[in-house]
Amino acid sequence: MFAAENGLKGDSRLQGISEAIRVVPDFPKPGIMFQDITTLLLNHKVFKDTVDIFVDRYKDMDISAVAGIEARGFMFGPSVALAIGAKFVPLRKPGKLPGKVIAESYELEYGKDCLEMHVGAVQQGDRAVILDDLVATGGTLSAAIKLLERMGAEVVECGCVIGVPEVKGQSRLKGKPLYILVEPRELEDS
Repeated sequence: MFAAENGLKGDSRLQGISEAIRVVPDFPKPGIMFQDITTLLLNHKVFKDTVDIFVDRYKDMDISAVAGIEARGFMFGPSVALAIGAKFVPLRKPGKLPGKVIAESYELEYGKDCLEMHVGAVQQGDRAVILDDLVATGGTLSAAIKLLERMGAEVVECGCVIGVPEVKGQSRLKGKPLYILVEPRELEDS
């Protein structure tokens, strides 16, 4: 569900978020219109608005863990976790976490990848949200859901800054709600 369909219709913060995202054509490979959030992060007000929308969404849902997907989920997850009084759980690429980890492989729009999480990062009964910058096929979020559920956490929702109107892999999310702030931007004429 898009934020505009859930009480934020006409909210100027959403337009600001959308306008702050840069579109980079043919990255990381031809045909991909990369949605670059680094330009959003450079704008203090828009960055804060993005975090505030997620905080408002999750502050009263009894969330005990915010999981952020490497690397762009790390931009929003820790701030949201601090604001709502939850722990932050990094979900990382292989070989980045010391200690014992569990792993989950998944298919990307343009390849394969894997996420890892520390064993013990979440426990039975934790209520978690998963944050990332973008959802297209749902593959990365699906792997994140599987990691958290394997350790006993309840995934309450997945939240993304950007999402396509019809997530091709919505069925991969095991029925978990998906909260999206804005649609992908198109390349503007120069």
